[in-house]
Amino acid sequence: MNVIIIGAGIMGTTFATLAKEMAPDLDITILERLDRAGEGNSWAFNNAGTGHEANCELNYTPVDEEVISVEKALKIHAQFNIAKQFWAYLVKKGAIKDPKTFINQTKHCTIVSESAIEELTLRFKEMSAHHFFEHMRYSEDFDEIKSWIPYTMEGRPRHEKMAATVIETGTDINFGSLTEQMAAHAVQELGVKIEYGTHVKRVHKSPTGRWIVEAENKGAKVQHRADVLFVGAGGGAFPLLKRSHLPFRSRFTGFPVGGRFLQTPISEEEARHYTAKTYGKAKVGAPPMSVPHLDLRVVEGKHYLLFGPFASFKPVLERGRGFFDYLRSIRLHDIPGLLNVTLEHFPLVKYLVSETFKGEKSMFEELDSFAPGLSKKFDWKPVEAGQRVQIIKDGDLQMGTEILVSKDKTYGTLLGASPGASVSPEVMLRCLEQLLPSIVSKENARKKKSEIFPEDDLDTLINHPDRYREIRDAVNEQLGITQSKV
Repeated sequence: MNVIIIGAGIMGTTFATLAKEMAPDLDITILERLDRAGEGNSWAFNNAGTGHEANCELNYTPVDEEVISVEKALKIHAQFNIAKQFWAYLVKKGAIKDPKTFINQTKHCTIVSESAIEELTLRFKEMSAHHFFEHMRYSEDFDEIKSWIPYTMEGRPRHEKMAATVIETGTDINFGSLTEQMAAHAVQELGVKIEYGTHVKRVHKSPTGRWIVEAENKGAKVQHRADVLFVGAGGGAFPLLKRSHLPFRSRFTGFPVGGRFLQTPISEEEARHYTAKTYGKAKVGAPPMSVPHLDLRVVEGKHYLLFGPFASFKPVLERGRGFFDYLRSIRLHDIPGLLNVTLEHFPLVKYLVSETFKGEKSMFEELDSFAPGLSKKFDWKPVEAGQRVQIIKDGDLQMGTEILVSKDKTYGTLLGASPGASVSPEVMLRCLEQLLPSIVSKENARKKKSEIFPEDDLDTLINHPDRYREIRDAVNEQLGITQSKV
């Protein structure tokens, strides 16, 4: 069977690697617009690099009239556990020589001011009662919080009432490095083919039932044919879906959101002083992707601090693509949905537009509000992040991701952006199960899946503490993540 994957980012590369591991006879080709794998949104500084497992993000535990919901947090944490199983398998197999090239242990903290202490207390009480978060600690003590996250507290007056939680086993992930190493393994060891510099313009079905992929490579028109097509091209998945003539294409429209960070290089000693990703509380009306956080980043052995994000409205599908690409992806039936989102979510649209024009002075003021005095301690500079394209489905704005598979199981795609790369192995496993059920249900494929994922059932991880701890401890050891004795 011939499978074509569009996009060599974290999703497409994970899909290809998993598919070839479970079904070596598949003929898989990846078509990538850029010149190397993981250079788009997966690249290190196009995202915050958080290994999202709901340790510190308040938006994963929404509060409704003093009742906190932890269901989303539990699902994301379980999905991340499955992701770590896949990455641990790649390390054990030797596909990745050193886990520190892509994953580094970093405390995950949440800090709030007095107005949100009650919410954080409730969150801690509910979450720490579950085995996923049994090592979470809570404090309102200035000096203890300072010992966890010094840069957020050192310039803060002691009388200012704050509260924080910490989990020692959080992670910082270089998804670009992970994607590059996976791609090299897929090509050299598994026989996957990758064609770089190939910009796919249109996909449509031939009368014989195969997919025709029309593309350009260095100005020359090229054409590929596929029995099965998977589009993992980030924001670029939307225009290809629109041109596919699939019946559900009219239900979906893309809502692009850009972003910036403040970034500064720091020394190894300074990195040891602040080994954390610290999340705060989003402003009223701000989208979930705009929760402020101050992060330690480890990229190619060097250390950085990152603060942001500062969201923006940019009508482009991906960095490096222009406004007209987005405009050409819009159909007449998309306009009512876009207008509906503009009206129903006007505070969000207003917020995004205002953030777009925010200058450096305002960015530094926000940094100093989060970590007093830190703007003057380092040489910060604004950097552009990757481009997210959220889903508008049936006229409503969605903040998650969605797998779409055609009825004949020849076309699959992933739309949306959150929590994204952190849970890519679990999401791509589910996509494989839906798109290639006859392949992954074979005995050899099932055996290989069990080898890669000792436990891939979300409910088992959520409801069986001993099984979860067994898996967690094994993969953490393989990935170099250790639980503090404190």
